[in-house]
Amino acid sequence: MNCSVDLASRMIVERGENSWKLWLFQFVDDFRRTQNPELIDQPPASDLPLNLRSLTASTVEALCAECQVAIPDWCRDVPPLEHPWFVSGIENLKAMALVESPAQFRQRNIFVLGNFPDRA
Repeated sequence: MNCSVDLASRMIVERGENSWKLWLFQFVDDFRRTQNPELIDQPPASDLPLNLRSLTASTVEALCAECQVAIPDWCRDVPPLEHPWFVSGIENLKAMALVESPAQFRQRNIFVLGNFPDRA
């Protein structure tokens, strides 16, 4: 079974916010492998914290651009964060994240390194 946005977000809520990397990147891997639009049809769980909903929407938009798939309607309903979030949490990487963060993330006040969605 492939991990959808909905499933990943429900697992994060169930297993705790600290599990987001595992579940978000499982979704990323599955979407890249299948490019199945059904994996992005449903929005994240409504009880997923806003920062993670915004991160998920930004990730979906970046993947859609990469794979040339239409962005789902629910993404436009996910607002930007009130305060900047530097996902790495490492002070020395903030300047790099400001420069490298893709537009899909910056528009929601989220800053990631350019290799954020990549995994070895």
